[in-house]
Amino acid sequence: MKLYIAYGSNLHKQQMEKRCPDAVPHAVGTLNGWELVYRGVNPNRIYATLQQKEGASTPVVLWEITPKDETNLDEYEDYPTLYYKQDIPVTLTDGTTILAMVYLMTDQATPGRPSDTYIQTIREGYEDFDLDLSVFEASLKHGCC
Repeated sequence: MKLYIAYGSNLHKQQMEKRCPDAVPHAVGTLNGWELVYRGVNPNRIYATLQQKEGASTPVVLWEITPKDETNLDEYEDYPTLYYKQDIPVTLTDGTTILAMVYLMTDQATPGRPSDTYIQTIREGYEDFDLDLSVFEASLKHGCC
């Protein structure tokens, strides 16, 4: 099993059950120094990503995934064309820090606003894990458009 960091639509439990049937929520954590933003290479395909920003923090969920789940995520995330993978530190709720894999959007992506359906999916994911919705709502004001 591998630890995967979800910060966008893959927070949504039902969506992850369909996409990655063997995935299991492992822990809730925070990415310190990372801000939730929205980018894309096509104005009609704007999705969540992260960018480094001093003082920022983004709540996340760590999923335990199998190699098959990772293959499914690679396809969903359009890896390596739209997203690439990187291991970054996550601070868990107990204060420990661990490394886990995250998908980050490539540099050629530009800011934009995601669809209302995509926004609602992320919002429901935040609710699924009782994450701080104020961070998400702020990202819609400052992290896009």
